[in-house]
Amino acid sequence: MTPEERARRCAEAMWARDHASRWFDMELVSCGPGTAQMRMTVAQQHCNGHGICHGGVIFSLADSAFAYACNSYNRNAVAQHNSITYISPGRLGAQLTASAREVSLKGKNGIYDIRVTDETGATIAEFRGCSRVVSGEHFVEGGE
Repeated sequence: MTPEERARRCAEAMWARDHASRWFDMELVSCGPGTAQMRMTVAQQHCNGHGICHGGVIFSLADSAFAYACNSYNRNAVAQHNSITYISPGRLGAQLTASAREVSLKGKNGIYDIRVTDETGATIAEFRGCSRVVSGEHFVEGGE
């Protein structure tokens, strides 16, 4: 199995159980070893009292991309620590994309950077996630 096939199988297994990302109307665009991309369109229910995308929604989009990236090796990984810096508001109707990339993976600890952009390419937020591998896997290697 190639690393790309493994990442795809992990993403499929996770997506089948990922009720939160679907509840936010997110879409998994792509995944690969240590990478993932999630997308969503800012709808009325995502907006706060200022009429812009709620920071928690933007955080959730970035966190979901982080989750798929750090779980792409068929080892269960969870968030150990996350931080986010908001740069520009996400506007109603904007299509936001969270692109995750692995910065470091040493033993059970990983560091991932996630950039959230809108459809014009403007940066909305920068997120850093630190992961920790725990017991379990997403599918049995060699199994169907």
